[in-house]
Amino acid sequence: MATGSSSEIDVNHWLFRVLAAVIDSIITLIPGYIIYWIISGILWPVPAYVGWWAWRWAPWWATWLLLPLIFGLIYVVYSAFLDTSWGATVGKRVLGLQVRMVNGSKVTFNAAFIRNISKIFWPFLLLDWIVGIATPGPDRRQKYTDRMAGTTVVSVKQPFASVMPPPPPPPPS
Repeated sequence: MATGSSSEIDVNHWLFRVLAAVIDSIITLIPGYIIYWIISGILWPVPAYVGWWAWRWAPWWATWLLLPLIFGLIYVVYSAFLDTSWGATVGKRVLGLQVRMVNGSKVTFNAAFIRNISKIFWPFLLLDWIVGIATPGPDRRQKYTDRMAGTTVVSVKQPFASVMPPPPPPPPS
């Protein structure tokens, strides 16, 4: 669909970004749940007569508010740290994407934090993507917080491509 023009939306680029977010979400869910269970075990301990296997006796708001908040904070810190140190999260690296400043330089932590702040709660991230896709900007690969931070996500290699060894030289004639 995209021919390289900045006025067209590259559907594959956005699809790879969504897949990268899914991969990164799975990675950050594990420590998020562990921290949630520790906090809920301290704040709302299970009575001894129920047993250790029982569901936590946490109030409804803990599951609906505390768990997403813990998960979102971990996701923001994970994304900002890896965007700064590696230039991409694990999901982006798998899919051949990299975060750069608009001028092509490496991302600073402040810019990485600003571009990832919408990941604190998934409806904010969805809104960030929709606004970025629906509104015209200088670069059609930017979500709204990318524009605010002066960053963009670029494709650096073919997704899922492994490094192939060079072909053998031709036989002597």
